[in-house]
Amino acid sequence: MARAATTSDAFNAIAEPQRRDILGLLRAGEWPVTDLAQELGMSQPQASKHLRVLREVGLVRVREVGKQRRYSLDAGGLQPVHEWVGGFEQFWNESFDRLNSYVQDLKQKRQEE
Repeated sequence: MARAATTSDAFNAIAEPQRRDILGLLRAGEWPVTDLAQELGMSQPQASKHLRVLREVGLVRVREVGKQRRYSLDAGGLQPVHEWVGGFEQFWNESFDRLNSYVQDLKQKRQEE
């Protein structure tokens, strides 16, 4: 089966590591594309391409300030990802509980030796 276009949804858009890096920076606030590109060690056209994809799936907003475009996070677009990942919370909690029990058992056995 062919992979969906990166502009189809948030899941596909954040599959790209550089896009996740951009979103990470945008958590701190608004950034101009030139600063994002420089911070991430990519060209301005590369950064613009990633930002376009993120904007099309609703993960970033753009605001014109004179001739400059400033990008900010639109975290509401991550709601489907959050909901999907949240479905695994019980699994991880149970796994960590089992690990904690195992570690406590090991500690108890060492104290008994």
